Amino acid sequence: MPYYLQQIAYSTEGWEALVEKPQNRIEAVRPAIEKLGGKIENAWFAFGEYDVVLILQMPTNVDASAISMAFAGGGACKSVKTTPLLTVEEAVEAMKKAAGAGYRAVTAG
Repeated sequence: MPYYLQQIAYSTEGWEALVEKPQNRIEAVRPAIEKLGGKIENAWFAFGEYDVVLILQMPTNVDASAISMAFAGGGACKSVKTTPLLTVEEAVEAMKKAAGAGYRAVTAG
């Protein structure tokens, strides 16, 4: 199953609700992810540009996009960024395919 990096930034309203009623939002979102056939591999709260970082496995890009849309549409997030990830083995396979793709860069000569 493909992996995805998901980075989430809470809105002011989202943080206001969490400060007023602290809770484990990772466990709160787990059922929605699992309903779409996915799995949380790991999760962290963070500080900086994003407040939560998840590594997910989702069956397809459509499923990964659906959970991103659900999170973004809920109103507590100001930003949801989802990045498809490749395993090392997948990256090496892609490199091999790239070598045989026949692409030639534009040159000045």
